[in-house]
Amino acid sequence: MTLTSIIIPTYNALPLLRACVESIRAYTPPPYEIIVVDNASTDGTDTYCRANHLTFISLPDNRGFPTACNLGLQLASGDEVLLLNNDVVVSQGWLTNLKRALYSAPDVGIVGPVTNYASGRQQVKTDYEGLIGFHQAAERANLPNPQKWLETRRLVGLCFLFKRELLTSVGLLDERFSPGHYEDDDYCYRARIKGYRLLIAGDCLVHHEGSASFKQVYNTGLQVLVERNRKIFIDKWNVDPINFI
Repeated sequence: MTLTSIIIPTYNALPLLRACVESIRAYTPPPYEIIVVDNASTDGTDTYCRANHLTFISLPDNRGFPTACNLGLQLASGDEVLLLNNDVVVSQGWLTNLKRALYSAPDVGIVGPVTNYASGRQQVKTDYEGLIGFHQAAERANLPNPQKWLETRRLVGLCFLFKRELLTSVGLLDERFSPGHYEDDDYCYRARIKGYRLLIAGDCLVHHEGSASFKQVYNTGLQVLVERNRKIFIDKWNVDPINFI
């Protein structure tokens, strides 16, 4: 069995973080490790992490999503690494199905799930209500089925599983995209340049609240941030990431 390092950046979202961690512990067979990277929360996140024996990095200020991920990546000891938003809840079979897709071929480098809330091809129509409804829906959706795997040109970083060898080859996230947005598009593009394929695992459904921390911090300025980082991507690669959605 391979060890999975699950890295969860967080900022002032303790109820969401608690639901995320509890779902991992309820529905994930070992071995795995959870690494929480906290961007200077003031809501008791540090106390919660210590009380629940979580590996924990506490930052003195909010350094954004890419930086938090990179600190977690440098601490991770897993054979594969998973970047997970703090507003995601997982259910039965989720990681097993993701790993099955990841190791289905040597050139598969990154895989992601389908979800109720995401940009692009990973968003699927759902009709469940509440987390109880989600887990009931996941019982039906998360049956192993390679026919539901779909090759794609981009994956959203809400639940982003990749091989250790890809991390060694591609490196860390580009912190020019801090505090966040398009760092996942950039990472996917870099992986594809290295010859890796990306898969959407349609047999893994996760629940996503959607940009919870960014909405809290930036509110009306969120679209300005998105457009700024889109321009950074275009200037870096001379291609518009919108073409990959």
